[in-house]
Amino acid sequence: MTYIAPKRGLKAFTCPFCGVLARQHHKASTPELDGNYGCRPDMPIATSICEHCEEFAVWVGEKMVHPDRGNAPPPNSAMPDDVRNCYEEAASIFSRSPRGAAAILRLAVQMLCKALGERGGNVNADIAALVKKGLPPRVQQSLDLVRVVGNNAVHPGQIDVDDPAVAERLFALINVTVEYMIALPEQVEGLYGQLPADSRSAIDKRDATNSSSK
Repeated sequence: MTYIAPKRGLKAFTCPFCGVLARQHHKASTPELDGNYGCRPDMPIATSICEHCEEFAVWVGEKMVHPDRGNAPPPNSAMPDDVRNCYEEAASIFSRSPRGAAAILRLAVQMLCKALGERGGNVNADIAALVKKGLPPRVQQSLDLVRVVGNNAVHPGQIDVDDPAVAERLFALINVTVEYMIALPEQVEGLYGQLPADSRSAIDKRDATNSSSK
C-alpha cells in the first residue's frame, strides 16, 4: 500500500481519515476566519477535503491540526483491535511527543506478539520465540527496532527518540509486520481455499511424499 504523507497544498496524499490515497481539494482561509481565530498573516488557516470520503482536514500554516496525528500512516486494516487502539493513541500524540508515541508503539508490539501466539509479557523473549517458529529476519528486525526505540523512549540511550522521523518509521514498521504476519497469510489462505478440491488433494499428496522421503 502506497503511503504519501499529508502536506498542505499537495494535490493528492493518503487521507488521515479513510486511509485512501486520494485527490485533495484545498481551500484557503478567509479574512473573517483569520480574524475569528486570531491567526497571524504568515500562518493562515486552510482546509483540505478528501475526494474519496469528503472529510476535511484543518491546517494552520503548514501544520495539520485536525485530525492531530502528525504524519503517522493509517493502521493496517488487519491489525488486531487492541494493537490498533495503541497505534491510534500513539498517532494522536505523535506531533506533540514523538518520544511518547515511540513508548506507546512498544506496547503495541507487545500486544502484537501476544496476538501472534506468544505470552505478551517479555517482548524480547516473545520475539525470540517467534524467530524459532520461522519469523522472517526482516520482520524480526522490524519488531526489534520498535522494541529498542520504545525502550529508549523510557530509558534514554543512543537513539534520538525526539526526532519525529524516527517515530514516524516505527508506525510503518508495525504496519509491515501486520501485513506480513496477519494480512498476507489470510489472503493466501482465502485464495488457496478456492482451489479445486482435486488440485488441493494433489498438492497434499506431493507434500506428504516429500516429507516421507526426507
